[in-house]
Amino acid sequence: MCGFSGFTGMYPNREELIKKMSERIVHRGPDMGGYYIDGDRDDNAVALGFRRLSILDLREAAGQPMWNEDKSVIVVFNGEIYNFRELRKVLEGKGYHFHTDCDTEVLVHGYEEYGTGLAEKLRGMFAFVVYDKKRGQLYGARDYFGIKPFYYSIMEGGNLIFGSEIKSFLEHPAWKKELNPDAIRPYLTFQYSSMDETFFKGTYKLEPAHYFVFKDGAMHIERYWDVDFSKKSTRSLDQITDDIAARVKESVAAHRVADVPVGSFLSGGVDSSYITGELHPRDTFSVGFAYKNFDETGDAGRLSDILDVTNYRETLSGEQCMDAFADIQYHMDEPQSNPSSVPLYFLARLARQHVTVVLSGEGADEIYAGYEAYDEYSLLKKYKKLPQGMRILAADLVKHLPYFKGHDLILNGTGRPEDYFIGQARVFSEKEAYDILKPAYRQGPGVADITKPIYERAQGLSELDKKQYLDFHLWLPGDILLKADKMSMASSIELRVPYLDRYVVEEAATIPSDYKINDIDTKYVFRKAAARTIPDEWAFRTKKGFPTPIREWVKMDKYSKQIRNMFSSEVANEYFDTKQLLKLLDDHLSGKAMNQRKIWTVFTFLTWYDVFFGGVR
Repeated sequence: MCGFSGFTGMYPNREELIKKMSERIVHRGPDMGGYYIDGDRDDNAVALGFRRLSILDLREAAGQPMWNEDKSVIVVFNGEIYNFRELRKVLEGKGYHFHTDCDTEVLVHGYEEYGTGLAEKLRGMFAFVVYDKKRGQLYGARDYFGIKPFYYSIMEGGNLIFGSEIKSFLEHPAWKKELNPDAIRPYLTFQYSSMDETFFKGTYKLEPAHYFVFKDGAMHIERYWDVDFSKKSTRSLDQITDDIAARVKESVAAHRVADVPVGSFLSGGVDSSYITGELHPRDTFSVGFAYKNFDETGDAGRLSDILDVTNYRETLSGEQCMDAFADIQYHMDEPQSNPSSVPLYFLARLARQHVTVVLSGEGADEIYAGYEAYDEYSLLKKYKKLPQGMRILAADLVKHLPYFKGHDLILNGTGRPEDYFIGQARVFSEKEAYDILKPAYRQGPGVADITKPIYERAQGLSELDKKQYLDFHLWLPGDILLKADKMSMASSIELRVPYLDRYVVEEAATIPSDYKINDIDTKYVFRKAAARTIPDEWAFRTKKGFPTPIREWVKMDKYSKQIRNMFSSEVANEYFDTKQLLKLLDDHLSGKAMNQRKIWTVFTFLTWYDVFFGGVR
């Protein structure tokens, strides 16, 4: 696990510049640094910087940038390639020579052999850039699910700047730090940056499962893989349970390979418990809060005792979390108001005291259908017995009416997720987001602008498959995996996600819907597989997520005053109708409404803005 940065073009003091960019992300790789500078003209100049967190082959020889024998192919890489040994054997058979025991060298010779077809040969989590000196081009790719981040910006004059984190761009004199006014409106609804363009105008995310070629000032981007829900297995429930159990066991084994200590995050839920049961590490890690229903560390401790592993746990205070919040937003790069980012930040910090690598349970809900939003409550099931045409007509009628009891049932009852489902979070409705923003910031894309292109690729799938497909392309990379990467790397720890393995996901996509969700449970067949490794109490426990008591924090006098001051500030007045912001806060404090998610989402944006534009950093 590492971090890289780079740029093309001739700039004064390029070596000093690339070092400064890399030092900005030293938390991603505190063990070692490396640099590559080449070219003497604006059209052939390249600078690559790298920070290393040593995981495999700890020798200096395995550092980066790494190149081939004649230095015509140079690579910087963040992540882990889990099939690197198999690929190495294939490449050795083709005559390539290897000088290290690390996975990076597979990318060097893999590019020589496969060119832009390299990414689809890989099994792992990755973002990388290859400088092909002979062709005068850069080739790069991001992994299948967006586990590892990749950002880029094309500057004036056609030069490219890129890296693992946007904050490294702050050091580059040609990069303009400018707020993207179109990003705020969708953020208020989705709670994360849901566009290709980031909150920094002109700076973009390379989407998961895409590669790029940059040459002569032009950026060419293509998708190289996509999850396929269209082919369903005819195997029995017991056979599919066998398949899941075998696949998860193999994936955990592949993800445990390291030359440093490996542990696991452990909550009280099935996902992390199953990983822990298969990994059986020496150390596990848990955090919770001193509030009722906000602490699963006791369950984590009991399972650790059963498995005979050590569990390190910590109870977090509101003061700890609020005091660290600006630092959390700095590491996040863009505002992201999922409250679970906060305990995850502290969980990674706790784990780093004992291990360098952790395995975690992200992705199981998306691939095996564990979210409540995928299920249908009994009243909705009864309503959906009406003819679909009638239900669609009713939804079209109520779509433009004020909210009333039964409004959501009618909208959600069409059988078409395109009409109502945007993923696992909806903070402000579109109308609320529009109304609370000042006119200059209402021009960002609406929900349909963001979801429609994804749904168009999911035509013909079942209602559940469409929901999962959307979450794979929005919620998973934009929320779940973003915070997992940024919060773990803030403490220089590598987080691996065995459920988000290409082969695990491709198999899970073939599972029939009624094996995933039925009248017994969500994620049903997955839970049956987990019960072969961990006790039923953990395998069939109701999902809680990562509960965070923001409702209580917002009510605390110290922090309600802090939020009120922020909501009354000149910065808030630039972007929002501050009277509406203060009413949200007052209604929450008086008990008229539970507005904590809306308050937290605006508070997160204003904190992030203060960090990156207010001179805090």
